[in-house]
Amino acid sequence: MTSAPSPRPVFVYDGDCSVCSSSARALRRYVDPDAHYAVEPYQFLDLAAYGLTAEECSWEAKFVRADGSVHGGHRSVAEALRHGRAVCRPLGTVLTLPVMDALAARAYRWVADNRSRLPGGTPTCSLPPGER
Repeated sequence: MTSAPSPRPVFVYDGDCSVCSSSARALRRYVDPDAHYAVEPYQFLDLAAYGLTAEECSWEAKFVRADGSVHGGHRSVAEALRHGRAVCRPLGTVLTLPVMDALAARAYRWVADNRSRLPGGTPTCSLPPGER
């Protein structure tokens, strides 16, 4: 079952990855408990309606803003923080400052590349070898 685009922003993640699913639960619980945006696995969405593909969503998380703009990787996390609780919003901005942006991009990529080796990770979390 797929769902149509949300009239509000949506954080899109890989629902087959336990690390990604745990991170999504943390977003819902700690960053956005008031549900200012949807948090959905890409497997349950009509990706074409969001201008996304399964391949790119398996590679990195996406945040689709209400205006349709798409942010991926560490910038999806920054957008999730900016759209969440007031106390989290400054951290979202800090993640995209010039020096922090580069560091956050590297940190996000390291986590994404190694998610099957992280606590709670499973072989399902592994990225396809051609994308490493």
